[in-house]
Amino acid sequence: MKIIGLTGSIGTGKSTAARMLARFGLPVHDADATVHALFARGGKAVAAIDAAFPGAVVNGSVDRAGLGRMVFGDRAALKRLEAIVHPLVRAAEQEFLRRQRRRRVSAVVLDIPLLFETGGARRCDVVVVVTCPRFLQAQRVLARPGMSPERLAQIRARQMPEAEKIRCADIVIPTGLGRGPALRLLKRGLSLGSARTHKGPSAP
Repeated sequence: MKIIGLTGSIGTGKSTAARMLARFGLPVHDADATVHALFARGGKAVAAIDAAFPGAVVNGSVDRAGLGRMVFGDRAALKRLEAIVHPLVRAAEQEFLRRQRRRRVSAVVLDIPLLFETGGARRCDVVVVVTCPRFLQAQRVLARPGMSPERLAQIRARQMPEAEKIRCADIVIPTGLGRGPALRLLKRGLSLGSARTHKGPSAP
């Protein structure tokens, strides 16, 4: 079973690319959706976050905005949060892969925003990176509720520089020209994509 890693900086069009891949019939594991489930009422991360970040849990679920304010600009707090969330996301990913292997599917997609930063590229056979011009990225992100230039700068600081992601990718999909060209490039890239084991940079 081929494992396709999908990643890209915030606002570059990764979620759109994931939906395209799902329409091709490829099972997609969405790391962000997994985090949402972990933070929801009854989610596996709720108790640990409540203990580590008093006040972050409201009515049985994690208040993502409130939690974001607690860790924003605080590297130590962010590390504590990652130590709670990342192992749970990885466990959900492993269960997804086991389930797809039992189904004998030929390929799956791991949609992971911090694929390179967390060393996830090492688990993938092919890595797809979506990208767009920096000005367009900012335009897209700053249109989201609650976003600010300062918050965008903090998010960018956590993510690998765009040029380095592109250098480490097997397939690069620019999204600045719209969905049609991106779809065609994605289809072409996957049909011609290398099946070599992608190592990428070491996790920090």
